[in-house]
Amino acid sequence: MQRSKNDVWVGMFVIIGAVAILFLALQSANLLSLNFQSTYNVSAKFDNVGGLKPKAAVRSGGVVVGRVESMTFDDKTFQARVTLALESRYAFPKDSSLKILTSGLLGEQYIGIEAGAAETNLVAGDVIGATQSAVVLENLISQFLFSKAADGATTPAPEKK
Repeated sequence: MQRSKNDVWVGMFVIIGAVAILFLALQSANLLSLNFQSTYNVSAKFDNVGGLKPKAAVRSGGVVVGRVESMTFDDKTFQARVTLALESRYAFPKDSSLKILTSGLLGEQYIGIEAGAAETNLVAGDVIGATQSAVVLENLISQFLFSKAADGATTPAPEKK
């Protein structure tokens, strides 16, 4: 009888440990966000969203104020339409601007919101017009290489004496 009681307790401990590890894995991969705050949705259009993913953080001043709800492609303007779910306790002016930023050199991408100075605040359904697309590392490298190649082509060779 005592042995089966111990087996039950060990089994429950193993199950709780497995659930805790699964929870931490999903939380660290941004696949699970437990947030019980009410939200309001706003959208914005970007020329390039880079590696931005749904559920990515929306930060202002380093604080997470919302999440990326969804991303779609608008075939009329040929831009990516990003829908954001901002927490209701945070109010931003209507002329706020959005940037797609990267945490670290090669880290995950998130949206940074910079507050404007308008008298009225964003409400559900608003579209934010001031956006800055993601900086794509490959484009920066190619621009650097092409500028160096152009400099090398126009620079005269040093004279030999």
